[in-house]
Amino acid sequence: MNELDKIKEFLLENPTLVNIVKYALLVVFILLIIQILRRFLRKNILDASARYKTQKGVEIFGYILLVILTFSYFTGNIKDFSVAIGLFTAGIAFTLQELILSIAGSIYIFVVKVYKPGDRIEINGIKGDVIDVDSVYTTMMEIGEWVTSDNYSGRIVKLSNAFVFKGPIYNYTQDFPFIWDEFDLPIRYGSDIELAKSIVIKIASEMLLDYTTHSKSKWKEVVNKYYIEDAHLDPTLAISLTDNWIQFNLRYIVDFKKRRYVKNQLNEAIRKEFEKTNGKVVLASTTVELIKLPEIKVDLSSKN
Repeated sequence: MNELDKIKEFLLENPTLVNIVKYALLVVFILLIIQILRRFLRKNILDASARYKTQKGVEIFGYILLVILTFSYFTGNIKDFSVAIGLFTAGIAFTLQELILSIAGSIYIFVVKVYKPGDRIEINGIKGDVIDVDSVYTTMMEIGEWVTSDNYSGRIVKLSNAFVFKGPIYNYTQDFPFIWDEFDLPIRYGSDIELAKSIVIKIASEMLLDYTTHSKSKWKEVVNKYYIEDAHLDPTLAISLTDNWIQFNLRYIVDFKKRRYVKNQLNEAIRKEFEKTNGKVVLASTTVELIKLPEIKVDLSSKN
């Protein structure tokens, strides 16, 4: 008996091993096709958004195809298919429950459009810009933490997609890519308050005109889509009296990525205009008023 006959006899005596090898080759072939298609799309699609979505579509389709082929491949060798599938599913669900939940989360993210790459979100206490969503993880460029305002910290965070089922998701971008922001201005008592109000409102209205105009059109879409009341989108100014100064609270709407920049521009412009009033409007600072000085007695006489 030659070597070829021995191999044939071995294969005939071990059909299970043959099936496993065939199945492994099939899986490798499909994974290889997925990678080839992803590389082809990456090289030939110029638009970043379209390139990303098509690559993810190929990846998800490939995984679904693998699952279908896996079940169909072993169906012929299992007499009681329903019982076997039940036991198999229970075992997989128990051992890989986090992984399965993550994959389910990725499908949920894409189907329901919870968020997408480019969105700024906060999930599981982590805030940042989404830079990638794959079948298991969401990758974010973190903002905040030890860095003030909405600046990048420099850390890239990978978060399991399972978290979409475990808590709230705050999306700064979806449907309405604007946020409300505010800051306080302390005005000294005795200042020309009406002049100060007109300066603040004029600067805010002029500098924020583009944001206000665009946000109004977006807000109409939000009102038509959701059960929500209309909102005031123009800059507003509220005044309150404190022990030390008159406090101006300026509230306005701004692009979610330009919050820090716009606040700085507003503060600079308002400060310069106040300085041009020649003392009619003065920014206040914390002061201490002494009502009465304590009496101090000094005995300069000396005893010999």
